[in-house]
Amino acid sequence: MFNENNMFKKVMREITPLASHDCFSIYSRKKKQFTFPLHTHEEMELNLIVGGKGIQRIVGDHIGEIANVELVLVGPNLPHGWFTESDFAEDVLEVTIQFDKDLFSQGFLEKDQLRSIKMLFEQAKRGILFDAQTAQMFSEQVIALEKKNGFDAFLHLLSLLHDLSLSRNCQLLSDPSFMKEIVSYDSRRLERTFEYMNKNFGNPISLAEIAQVANMSEASFSRFIKAHTGYTFTENLTEIRLGHVTRMLISTQQTISEIAYKCGFNNMANFNKLFKRRKGCTPKEFKINFNKKRMFV
Repeated sequence: MFNENNMFKKVMREITPLASHDCFSIYSRKKKQFTFPLHTHEEMELNLIVGGKGIQRIVGDHIGEIANVELVLVGPNLPHGWFTESDFAEDVLEVTIQFDKDLFSQGFLEKDQLRSIKMLFEQAKRGILFDAQTAQMFSEQVIALEKKNGFDAFLHLLSLLHDLSLSRNCQLLSDPSFMKEIVSYDSRRLERTFEYMNKNFGNPISLAEIAQVANMSEASFSRFIKAHTGYTFTENLTEIRLGHVTRMLISTQQTISEIAYKCGFNNMANFNKLFKRRKGCTPKEFKINFNKKRMFV
């Protein structure tokens, strides 16, 4: 299942629900299986897993099995994921905190009292695994963040990051050369096409149109994007659109059909089928359940 040679052939670019006006989001859930695809996103992520001994962890070019309590900080655009081959008998707790990589300005992080956090963020580019004792020690602090609101929540996150930045009991997961390879792998041409899709996701985008953005023929671009992401142009565009749908479902009062049409889905039956296949629930169920389980600050 976890073939190291094939692990980067399919890396999904996730559009997280975090909006530009949010400081961070925290998402807590209990589950028996871990199947979300290997993925990247622009945001930094602190991920806590409790009761998941044996789950497979992939961060960058690192592959390993987790202990009973796992705490990992993942930097922006670093491929990562946690996977199980079979369901757990008991629920496993997973708490995910995501925040913008620019939440703290460079000037802010240059202050003497915050330089350890700056170093933490630098190390997170490779992925940081905190040892079992540290993970256990800070698990309650991570879980407690869910009960905080407003400025208190922001201060709690800052305090948590500061405490973690002082920990010496941690392991850097991915090889230093890995992100350099990813940067060249995700060529500027590919970035242009993703920027275009993210700006124009609400409009029809044809293969001919996006191939022109990349300055390639349609056939060449189809091979190019599949080789670099593991997904076809249509699959990548659908994932981007669904990402924007989830953001709007939880941040606006617009109807599901209004959101679907604004995000480029003109056939509601097809939209509902795609959404359920990808998210495992209907858009309505997602909106209800997501708001119960995730908090934005």
